[in-house]
Amino acid sequence: MVEDKVAVVTGGSRGMGREICRDLARRGFRVVVASRKAPACEELAEELVAEFGVEAIGVGAHVGHWADCDALIDRTLDTWGRIDVLVNNAGMSPLYGGLGAVGEDLFDKVIGVNLKGPFRLAVRAGEAMQRGDGGQIVNISSIAAVAPAPTELPYATAKAGLNALTLGLARAFGPTVRVNCVMPGMFRTDISKAWGEEMFAQASRVPAGRIGEASEIVGAVRYLTSEDSTYTTGAVLKVDGGATWAPA
Repeated sequence: MVEDKVAVVTGGSRGMGREICRDLARRGFRVVVASRKAPACEELAEELVAEFGVEAIGVGAHVGHWADCDALIDRTLDTWGRIDVLVNNAGMSPLYGGLGAVGEDLFDKVIGVNLKGPFRLAVRAGEAMQRGDGGQIVNISSIAAVAPAPTELPYATAKAGLNALTLGLARAFGPTVRVNCVMPGMFRTDISKAWGEEMFAQASRVPAGRIGEASEIVGAVRYLTSEDSTYTTGAVLKVDGGATWAPA
């Protein structure tokens, strides 16, 4: 168990973010659940308090907007005076008809949520961690960063940038702040509801033979935010059932 430590999780109200929040609360962290929809965050925060006996708050924040990023960090520091863990989990990958159909608004929105926001949050949180007792930042990327498909190029580009950002931040904030990245493959979340039969067919061909469940990302984040990983920073950990290097 940890005492008085504070964790912030973006995209925290559902899917992988929800499972990460639950595991952090189970471990004794005070948890800040953040996503665009404040009521969903507040609802989960109440559940964490009731189930695990920890302190938790829900905060509405659109991480594609720097003002919201700053407000999220400021709210956390004003409430508890510290940040020990930041999990940059919020992400989006809108569907589009073809590359020529990708407009500037869509491109900017995808880059904003998947890369610009995590940059700002990590910088603000990392600076706060350096002023305190140190901490851990975990970026949630995607195997699209290393195996991009034509149907998700803006998203893949942003996640590739997030991988690079991870290493740069590890160098900038070491040695007291560790910065690492988890690179998931296909997971069953709200995003997967939009997948067609072809995507699920691809999942059956990976070495693990299936897509991942949201709870299966938790172990990687737990490792990177625990004392078991004190010599791990600047790492990108692939959790994809073997999909990235599997034959087509």
